Amino acid sequence: MEKTKAKYRTLIVDDELLIRQGIKHYLKWDEFQIVGEAANGREALELIESLKPHIVLTDIVMPIMDGEELTRVIKEKYPHIEVIILSSFGEFHYVRSAFQCGVVDYILKPNLNSEELLSVLKKAAKRIPELYLNAPNNIIGSSIEHFLEKVLAGHEVRNELIATEYFPYQTFFLLGIDMKQIESSSISTVNEKVSSLLQAHEIAFYPIKTEVQKVIIFLIHSSNDLSIQPIIFELTEWQEKIGIVKSDPFEQINEMRSFFDSLLSLIQYRFYFPDHKLLVQQDLPATNQACQSFNLEWFTEELTHERFDSAFTYLKQYSEYLSSQYMLDISEYKAFFSNIIFNIIILLGNMKCEIKEVEKEKYSYFRKIEDAYSAKDVISVLFEFITKVNECLQHHLEAGPSNIKILLEYIDRHYMEPLTLTGVAKHFHFNPSYLSNYFSTHNKEGFIEYVNKIRIEQASKKLLTTNLPISEISTSVGYSDHSYFCKVFKKQKGISPSGYRRKMK
Repeated sequence: MEKTKAKYRTLIVDDELLIRQGIKHYLKWDEFQIVGEAANGREALELIESLKPHIVLTDIVMPIMDGEELTRVIKEKYPHIEVIILSSFGEFHYVRSAFQCGVVDYILKPNLNSEELLSVLKKAAKRIPELYLNAPNNIIGSSIEHFLEKVLAGHEVRNELIATEYFPYQTFFLLGIDMKQIESSSISTVNEKVSSLLQAHEIAFYPIKTEVQKVIIFLIHSSNDLSIQPIIFELTEWQEKIGIVKSDPFEQINEMRSFFDSLLSLIQYRFYFPDHKLLVQQDLPATNQACQSFNLEWFTEELTHERFDSAFTYLKQYSEYLSSQYMLDISEYKAFFSNIIFNIIILLGNMKCEIKEVEKEKYSYFRKIEDAYSAKDVISVLFEFITKVNECLQHHLEAGPSNIKILLEYIDRHYMEPLTLTGVAKHFHFNPSYLSNYFSTHNKEGFIEYVNKIRIEQASKKLLTTNLPISEISTSVGYSDHSYFCKVFKKQKGISPSGYRRKMK
């Protein structure tokens, strides 16, 4: 049996009785039903609780509570109710404020006529979901919202009759509109566009409250899943910056909670699939393996030994791999890139690389990563950073040989002093570990081997050109331990200091 179309329940609010009576008799209310009248905003709010109107037609200037405040309260407590403003010519600043709360339209009282009033009422009616209109009077409005909130909170629907009255459909699915790239001021426009498209295609729907910012979720009632495809196409053509996610269909309203959670996950996964205008569960690739860890120890060693190409190639490959792990928490994903950039800057700074330009811009890289809409955007920031670092490192690599030359000259001048790796590193403001690696990379001997080589060469000269005791020669070339000097000397020359002196003389 065909269902009789319900009327749009309308509440009139004006402090002038004659105005209220005039509006009531202005036109035939075939599609609309006047369910009550109020003389001010406070009275209207009391009536809204019991009358459950679809539309509120309100004056702006009223005693006790005016129309501007009434509109604000309605949109906070009853966002599903559509509001139409009545105003005089001099009250536009009030009207502008009311529009910011989301009113449908306004009508100037001096120009009020039945044709204009009916036009604005029909405009409001188009914004009312079919489900809300057709729900029984005793369970409409905020009751539906409350009902869905209870379902999403995990409460079981025990009264199947009520559930059927609310949702007289066999198939359901959830549709999410991701607007994270949209300006906040445009969100209401997108919301209206989606609602109008759903209504135009005669698809029953109801908005779902969510705490996720810049996301609109609708409960869709349709036996034909394909009916949503033209709407998705039209939406993405109209606004390319929005993304759409859709849950699998379900048949029982009790199942909505699990499908709602899955939909929220899909919205998060869009970070890793920004090019999918419509993302559904079937689009997700299998991920059975645990996420592989980044080999920070090896990466650090490669940088320390100035094998920059291999280090950054590995980092790029790992970043691409990490971007395929769509189940990874977005904040954790972003934290990896912020941390690795921070570590690279610190390490290269300790290596005395000229990266001042990169250091100055580091906070801009952190901000870009934090604000990134997608994994693709984060990868772009990383590649931008690596390119900049490589430009700075080119100067460092060109200056590399002169740095080792300075170190060798310093040892040649100070070999007779108690030189240590830590002491020399401190003198040149190096990290000792880095200095040891750097020295062995740019010189055929390590630091200790080179110091010993210089000292033994100087000791050999003194053994042949002076008659100083070997113990004094040992001290003069930097050895405080005479036996250690003899041991090192024999290792390098293959003979003891005294034997060397006798043999060479």
